[in-house]
Amino acid sequence: MAAPRILSGIKPTGRPHLGNYYGMMQPGIEWQDRGEAFYFIADYHAFTTVHDPAALREHTRSVALDFLACGLDPEKAVLFRQSDVPEVTELAWLLTCLTPMPMLENCHAYKDHLAKGKVPSHGLFAYPVLMAADILLYNSNIVPVGRDQKQHVEVTRDLAEKANRLFGPIFTVPQPSIVAEVATVIGLDGQKMSKSYNNTIGLFEEEKVLRKKIMSIVTDSEPVEAAKDPATSSIVALYKLCADASAVALMEDQFRAGGLGYGEFKKRLFEALWEKFAPFRARRAELAADPSVLDAILADGAARARAIALPTMERVRKAMGIR
Repeated sequence: MAAPRILSGIKPTGRPHLGNYYGMMQPGIEWQDRGEAFYFIADYHAFTTVHDPAALREHTRSVALDFLACGLDPEKAVLFRQSDVPEVTELAWLLTCLTPMPMLENCHAYKDHLAKGKVPSHGLFAYPVLMAADILLYNSNIVPVGRDQKQHVEVTRDLAEKANRLFGPIFTVPQPSIVAEVATVIGLDGQKMSKSYNNTIGLFEEEKVLRKKIMSIVTDSEPVEAAKDPATSSIVALYKLCADASAVALMEDQFRAGGLGYGEFKKRLFEALWEKFAPFRARRAELAADPSVLDAILADGAARARAIALPTMERVRKAMGIR
């Protein structure tokens, strides 16, 4: 039986943070040992919000470096820029012509935009169709996504099944049962970590910046001697991500016992985070020292991705009556 093809992407809208790492990057990297993994830097998707050309280019390369530093192996997985495979936009147009407006009007990102009183662009409105093209272009079986992206995989399934009914079996339909649930990481203010909330902890912060951010984590006003509930603490929630079980258990016990201030716990969190990501920082510095290494990895990834995309599009065009 052939190994499953796995596809995942990350938007280069800024430097990745802990939420990106634990929510997408770490699970994605683990998938590279379970099948044929394709990972793309979603610069077309990022253009819905990033309109500074220099920033978009810098973010795209930076995200690729971060991915590689965190353990993605280009010998095992295909890493590429979304825009290096132009067939994805052609497929997105063909799928758009099959997509009912109500389907997109029901998607969370569009509805959230409207609820906040914002005027969405057509790009944001049609975002799920481009995501469907990302998935279907590479005949993907598995799409590891979190709860907030699961709806987009369901849109992909609906569009693939509709196209297959109309034009024959041209698309692989990803199975919803294999969609992974990924971690929700708490930010500095106790909400979900997100760039939109300005509450993130970057993967590769400078030491002073990281320390300052950790010490700024929002806490309650309980006195030092008071017992505290570790289950409601952002400090404990973040510590669980980077410390071993015995260290976490000790911190939880000390929370309940009282007698230690939040400052002490924040110092421990800083030390654990700084130590955990030390090997990644070293690897990233090594990769960044020679830009030609990243150029070669991305070029090879684009060639391997297009080797799948081109026959897919030939099949699709022929079935749909294009050329």
